[in-house]
Amino acid sequence: MHVKNKIACLFALGVLGLGGCKSKQGESFDEGIKKINHVVVIYMENHSFDNLYGEFEGADGLADAPASHVTQLDENGKPYTYLPAIPRTSVFPTNLPNHYFNIDQYVPSDQEIPDVLHRYYQERMQIDSGRMDKFALYNSSQGLTMGHYKTSLLPLYPLAKQYTLCDHFFHSGFGCSFFNHVWLIAAAPPVFPNAPASMVAKMDSTGKMISDGVVTPDGFVVNTAFSIYSPHPKGYDTTKLMPGQTMPTIGDRLSGKDISWAWYAGGWDSALAGKPDPTFCYHHQPFAYFANYGDGTSGREEHLKDESAFFEAAKNGTLPAVSFVKPLGIDDEHPGYSNVHHGESHAVELVNAVLNGPNAKDALVIVTYDENGGFWDHVAPPVIDRWGPGSRIPAIIISPFAKKGFVDHTQYETVSILSFIERRWDLKPLTDRDKKAAPLQNAFSF
Repeated sequence: MHVKNKIACLFALGVLGLGGCKSKQGESFDEGIKKINHVVVIYMENHSFDNLYGEFEGADGLADAPASHVTQLDENGKPYTYLPAIPRTSVFPTNLPNHYFNIDQYVPSDQEIPDVLHRYYQERMQIDSGRMDKFALYNSSQGLTMGHYKTSLLPLYPLAKQYTLCDHFFHSGFGCSFFNHVWLIAAAPPVFPNAPASMVAKMDSTGKMISDGVVTPDGFVVNTAFSIYSPHPKGYDTTKLMPGQTMPTIGDRLSGKDISWAWYAGGWDSALAGKPDPTFCYHHQPFAYFANYGDGTSGREEHLKDESAFFEAAKNGTLPAVSFVKPLGIDDEHPGYSNVHHGESHAVELVNAVLNGPNAKDALVIVTYDENGGFWDHVAPPVIDRWGPGSRIPAIIISPFAKKGFVDHTQYETVSILSFIERRWDLKPLTDRDKKAAPLQNAFSF
């Protein structure tokens, strides 16, 4: 093959980029994705790649971690003798080696562990310019950050083995769940102009954090805040409720072309009725922060639904073109109020609802996580802008068109999901981030 033609086809295959030329391996990416008519994004909570899939065969995992990225440093830049003692529990030894360790030997995966700190400024400091050596230092959960689960015992493990597991998939924004939920639908940070001073972080002249906050000094909301629209916690200080967001979302883009979509949330109907489940997470409902989906809008009525409606649609073969599924807190795998085994078992039920339904033949299911939950990972994330990406998270690509038994080493991030949706339905990108993000192109075989 002529060198120029070979390079062009490498682009088409996603090896060097994203083109449209055909190769001996089959249809081009742009042709092939037209076979996918239903995209389902199952958005789980708070685990890094190494925390769950560090032992996965063929993946860039724990055994590949350089010692310099494993050993955690104290405030003086010196290695800890032992990992800092894990607070709020007595089940872990206080003399754990300064290394990653298996959580299952102390707390089985069907039991809860304490939450691990995951906030915007802290994750930037934990990553330590790519050295990955200060996760224990800047973490109220201290040594727990270095814990991992036995991969082969995970309920989602068989699906990861059967289909494609992405091992260089990063969450798009540093820090918390709320921030990354907004990135998932808007590829941009939310804003709160003139936020109350008590919510604003304080920085010194070098950009170092003096005191933490929900809002950056220039008005971006990087840690958990609640919406002016319902639902939000009863009795919450109304002066601290975020104004309606107005930047475009993937929902707007889809609706603009009359493409069906829905956000399905566990416990949504009960929360709207004023009887929220104790584990319902208001900040896991990103569309509820946007003016187009605020109280009383047709956008809310048409597109924001309870998770029960997802199971019904999957059973009946009436899934919309794009579905986002957000499990209820107890079902979402988040440390502190859920556990790995229960959460993943629920994710398997969601996947099977699609695979056993009429839409299976042309569906793509993406199971991924909002962020790393404060858990250490050994791979330094790429540097794109001030917002991220953050650490690696798992992503499983499940589809008749997904490569089977494959580990995809391509660099992706949360907004790669948006990039795929935009590519499939010829939608205008939301921001520069999703425009430039790789659209999962190497996970498929058309």
